[in-house]
Amino acid sequence: MRQLGISIYPQYGSEKDQIEYLELARSNGFTRLFTCLMSAGDDKDVDSLKKILNKAQSLGYETIADVSPSVFQDLHLSYKDLGYFKELGLDGLRLDLGFSGLEESMMTVNEYGLKIELNMSQGTKYLEQILSYSPNKHALIGCHNFYPRKYTGLSREHFLKCSKQYKEHGIRTAAMISSKYADYGPWPVQEGLPTLEEHRYLPLTVQAKDLFNTEFIDDVIIGNAFASDEELKQLSMLNRYLLELNVEVDPQTTELEKTIAFEQSHVYRGDVSAYMIRSTESRVKYKNESIPAHQIKQITRGSVTIDNNHYERYKGELHIALSEMENKGKTNVIGHIIEEECFLLNKIKPWQKFKLIDKEKYN
Repeated sequence: MRQLGISIYPQYGSEKDQIEYLELARSNGFTRLFTCLMSAGDDKDVDSLKKILNKAQSLGYETIADVSPSVFQDLHLSYKDLGYFKELGLDGLRLDLGFSGLEESMMTVNEYGLKIELNMSQGTKYLEQILSYSPNKHALIGCHNFYPRKYTGLSREHFLKCSKQYKEHGIRTAAMISSKYADYGPWPVQEGLPTLEEHRYLPLTVQAKDLFNTEFIDDVIIGNAFASDEELKQLSMLNRYLLELNVEVDPQTTELEKTIAFEQSHVYRGDVSAYMIRSTESRVKYKNESIPAHQIKQITRGSVTIDNNHYERYKGELHIALSEMENKGKTNVIGHIIEEECFLLNKIKPWQKFKLIDKEKYN
């Protein structure tokens, strides 16, 4: 099951703020929690974190904390005994910097049932090195890094390459998205906390849609705190298994055209065109209906169109334009994919299912 998550950092905000955030996110269906032990300062931070994690446990969160070999050294801990982390209230450890592979494999058979989460962003044979030591693969999961400084986030090419590597081995995966309203992360630099650089200033829901749509990411976590109430609510409404694109609907769109566009899922035909995404079932379903010509506008990238009565064989067929096209009066332009989501059009694969959503009704 795909999950949504949030992050907390004990050095920022009061315990009351943290707990209220946990409760609000949980009421919106969030089930994962990320925190960072590397940035936790003194014992006061750790004591505060323990109280917060106890609350998270009672709410049913799965909580993973970022650690590195230095955390083990500073706390005089051994990778052979992870009892301290279980007592702290954690369900797993994310190894931001790992060991040699042998240590990680030993950690996966810990007696406390803690998950061992690997840093997915390295692009090396690190995972294969661990697997060569015969770990308990069921205890291994992966999560990408996030990047506080502008221009340091992952490129899409590298992100997909690393993510594919983990999915090919059947490892559960996660990546980070960034709230534009949140102010806090583990480090002083705060210019957002996304995994992908191209996500840094996009709406939170668009980032999540993109990650889920890659089919390489199981869980999506808001990297910075505190996301707004509205962001949490909108993410809770997100379809995690079917891409839904928001449409700004032309006010003259007819009820039949709205039915064609919004009251059914669409399938991107496998014999793809360079100019449009075609959804053809509606031309069969509504072949006996009249679709008069109107809204004969210029077709641009992102235009949502339905062929009218003048295109007899294609009448009722729905398209999303991938580029500018001429319109000789046979095609009604009923709306436009919102600007922030137009880049997702090139991520839709042949035969993929998707839905269109009337932006006004969604909001």
